[in-house]
Amino acid sequence: MLTTNKMFYIIKKDLSSLEDLLYETVESPVELITDIGRHLISSGGKRIRPALYILATKSSDNVDKNYSMPLAMAIEMIHTASLVHDDVLDNASTRRGSATANAKWGNNIAVLTGDYLFAKAFAAIAKNDYGPRISELLASIVCDLSEGEILQNHFGYSIPEDFDVYYDRIAKKTANFIAVSCELGAIVAKQPEENIKALREYGYCIGMAFQIVDDILDLTSSSKKIGKPAGNDILQGVITLPVIYAYKHSSNAEELKNIIENRQMTHEDLTRAIDIVKQSDGIEFAKTKVNEFLNRAHAIIPNNIPSSVHKSFDAIADFIGKRDY
Repeated sequence: MLTTNKMFYIIKKDLSSLEDLLYETVESPVELITDIGRHLISSGGKRIRPALYILATKSSDNVDKNYSMPLAMAIEMIHTASLVHDDVLDNASTRRGSATANAKWGNNIAVLTGDYLFAKAFAAIAKNDYGPRISELLASIVCDLSEGEILQNHFGYSIPEDFDVYYDRIAKKTANFIAVSCELGAIVAKQPEENIKALREYGYCIGMAFQIVDDILDLTSSSKKIGKPAGNDILQGVITLPVIYAYKHSSNAEELKNIIENRQMTHEDLTRAIDIVKQSDGIEFAKTKVNEFLNRAHAIIPNNIPSSVHKSFDAIADFIGKRDY
């Protein structure tokens, strides 16, 4: 997991407690649900969202762990549930190098399991009485995730004319959730509003960078390292920043467009599309955008939070720019 990195050292015990809580949460009188839940939890997610939330709670010294941890669990449950549903829509067979729930148990059971995890998350929110502000933020994230997936599926296999369309979609699918995770931690820590807004912006910026790095790795890394087939985005009709750049600048733009619009593309077609993107400087362009977002993230971290927390936020931004998985 990404969260085993030393940048999360100051919340190491909290992350261990989170793992225990996640396994406890997926326990059900229905043995099949417990089996599926354990499989999903053990598949090795990065835990970046709850980790950032927990880190943000450390911006104050007086946060009760018994109060804060159920929200960390809910954040990860919502994320896991959304991935289960995404895998059904994408007909994915592997995630993080493990079989998806739909591959092991079928689409119907996978969808219902995702619903179960969503319900578990919001039950925890209601039980611990976090108040309407936190409930509304989490509900808005589920809406964003749904909107992002709907847009991705409806406009799949077509290249957007504008980079802003891409940025809006990855904000809905990734960055807004990471932003809210940081924001929730700051709210629980009772930080002043300016710090809450700053940490939300920090989360948004590293979330945008995180997703763009994912999109780069899909084109440049090995299937073994990223836990899914290389080039899978193009194969699934998901059009990312390097591809949009290539379409706008490559002399082979029409060939690229024809490959992407072909839902029966062959392995040779996919290889050719990746080559066109790489030859267009699309990868390098995407890397410059990663750096822009990370520079914004570094600059906005509040200076009046504990230095150990500030350093961890800095280290996370640095790591995202360098990660290769």
